[in-house]
Amino acid sequence: MSVMRHYATAATGAIASTLALDPVRKYQILEVRLHLDAAGGAAGDVNMTITVDAIKAAAHDTVLITQDMTLVTDFVYQPAYPQIFDAGDEIDIAYANAGNAEYGLTIIYNLL
Repeated sequence: MSVMRHYATAATGAIASTLALDPVRKYQILEVRLHLDAAGGAAGDVNMTITVDAIKAAAHDTVLITQDMTLVTDFVYQPAYPQIFDAGDEIDIAYANAGNAEYGLTIIYNLL
């Protein structure tokens, strides 16, 4: 196993599936961290979602977690048990970021 990190940073704008993690081997998510320089606010869609876009078929796509970011500046997701994903499965992070907060996203994972 080898611990890997995926980073994304921007001064404004939405976090979208373009930041998807898509390794070429089986992998395990250890942690997802999202920092905003200001709380998410109440405007627009305030939910951040972490979703599996399964390579197998859309019937296997699953929302891992949804978080209301209205009053949140720091969010950390650590799965309570091992979650193993196939090569080609994407982990999509989506957040509208209507308040245009500067953000830093970190995904920590193991290649298996």
